[in-house]
Amino acid sequence: MAVTIKDVAKRAGVTHSTVSRALQDSPLISEVTTRRVRQAALELGYQPSAAARSLKTRSTKVLGAVVSNIDDPFFGEVLQGIEDTAQSNGYSLFIATSQHDQERQKVIVRALREHRVDGLIICSTSFGAEQHKQFSQNGIPIVVINNQAAEDYKYSIYHDDVDGSAQITHYLLSLGHTRIAYLGNSLSGRTTLDRLTGFQQAMQVSGQAIQDGYIMQIPGGNPEQGVAAMDHLLALPTRPTAVVCYNDMLAIGVIRGLQQAGYQVPGDFSVTGFDNIIYSAYTTPPLTTFDQPKRFIGVEAARLLLGLLKSFGDEAPADEPRIRKLKGRLLVRASTGPPRDLNS
Repeated sequence: MAVTIKDVAKRAGVTHSTVSRALQDSPLISEVTTRRVRQAALELGYQPSAAARSLKTRSTKVLGAVVSNIDDPFFGEVLQGIEDTAQSNGYSLFIATSQHDQERQKVIVRALREHRVDGLIICSTSFGAEQHKQFSQNGIPIVVINNQAAEDYKYSIYHDDVDGSAQITHYLLSLGHTRIAYLGNSLSGRTTLDRLTGFQQAMQVSGQAIQDGYIMQIPGGNPEQGVAAMDHLLALPTRPTAVVCYNDMLAIGVIRGLQQAGYQVPGDFSVTGFDNIIYSAYTTPPLTTFDQPKRFIGVEAARLLLGLLKSFGDEAPADEPRIRKLKGRLLVRASTGPPRDLNS
């Protein structure tokens, strides 16, 4: 049977309300009594109820985090940064995956509200205005990472994907590539549009036209879809010599698809990814990619949310949107090289 506050009160020879105050370091209780109560609680192995404490403090010390899918190593590193920061500040983390499914999102909203999370971090998932409204009405602050929805959020952490994709494209152009294709994830909304924009801007600045069929958006971003996408690119009348992929997972599939079709990477095709997930350094050949500061993005999002919780109830200044955009760096590896004309 679990030890109750009444058991501690009996052992310490005080009332249960005195035990409650002593365990919360109330100035109304003397140091001598507080030490006696804490000693009794220690001897009995008493653990205060988080649920009961939350009713009094109106805080569960739980943060929520919603990601698109948990099997993407990118989200794993972001979540690690969030969790490390949350735990070091006395919070635990409730994690849910949306899978880009509207019905699943409704279930997640209910679960997060039932768990009475103090705040929410949305990690690259397409939560829309309705879900945001439900949390806002309950006074739950939201921080968004790499927002993919059409709505604008006041508290956001972004990576500069336009700049990152442009850097990748300029690098391929510097190698001599002019026939460059872009493979995007149509489910990722604003993120893939930003990366496509960076690609298009770099091509335009360099005076290079993007050929018909060279921009391909597929509904997902996993290796299997990268393999399948190569059927389209290889069937084009004029094949590209380089492929800029939305993320590393797609790029890993593209490399496999090319190799299965008998092509060499980078001899016949140069391939780039985005994110620098842990596997990108161990592909054959190792993948040229753009390194997002993934764990730091998670840390910054958690810090922003914790700051909002500390000032909870205060009106934020209208001129302080608290939106931060971070930059990464290009990592050149062996999956890219000068072009070889495939159609000569």
